[in-house]
Amino acid sequence: MSNQYPIINGAESFYFEGNRAGVLIIHGFIGSPQAMYPIGKAFADAGYTVCGPRLKGHGTAPEDLEKYTYQDWIASVEEAYNWLEERCDKIFVCGLSMGGTLTLYTAAKYPLAGIITVNAAVELPAMYENLKERFIADDGPDIKKADAMEITYEKIPVKSIKELESLIKETKENLEKITCPALIFSSEQDHVVSPDNAQKILDSISANSKEIVTLKESYHVATLDNDQGLIIEKSLHALQSWEEDGEL
Repeated sequence: MSNQYPIINGAESFYFEGNRAGVLIIHGFIGSPQAMYPIGKAFADAGYTVCGPRLKGHGTAPEDLEKYTYQDWIASVEEAYNWLEERCDKIFVCGLSMGGTLTLYTAAKYPLAGIITVNAAVELPAMYENLKERFIADDGPDIKKADAMEITYEKIPVKSIKELESLIKETKENLEKITCPALIFSSEQDHVVSPDNAQKILDSISANSKEIVTLKESYHVATLDNDQGLIIEKSLHALQSWEEDGEL
């Protein structure tokens, strides 16, 4: 019988029922919905229906994460997408880091009304290729703001890193299929995902409406960092604009 790992307090999925426009919010690798909650709450306060799922194996324990594949993380996203589809006429997706990668994956597969990515990864350095350990230590959240806190793991399963690499590879191969509007946030200083990723996304997707916004006061986990307000402001403006344009 497999061990049951309790969800860390504060790391739960979140849902807000609002109007007929839905936003799917996706957190990052070894993180939890907590890192995206302020963004999701701002969207909900603006009237949107919002779903922020906890990806399988996240927000519990590293030993739990180790049990799942990237297809399981995709399944978590698709379950949330289906929840929104039952309630909404159009769906937007917003994701941080690996959540941004999953946002791109989803946009290549489903008819989204627009996407927002924050420090999304479509390339990672090959530094993990020869690892033989079961776990490696994590240095902690890459956040510039001194008093910010992210619910995350202190160690990372090597098996899960390989799953992340597989997700990135598959997503990158399908970027040209993305035609919906895209707002791409990129931190000027990011110690996890190179800022070069933003330009690669911009150059690879087929959207007519696409833009990079540089975040000058945040590191990787920008949704909890100094530019959180800017992300919310620009994102809400983009969502409203895409709704008015009726681009699907």
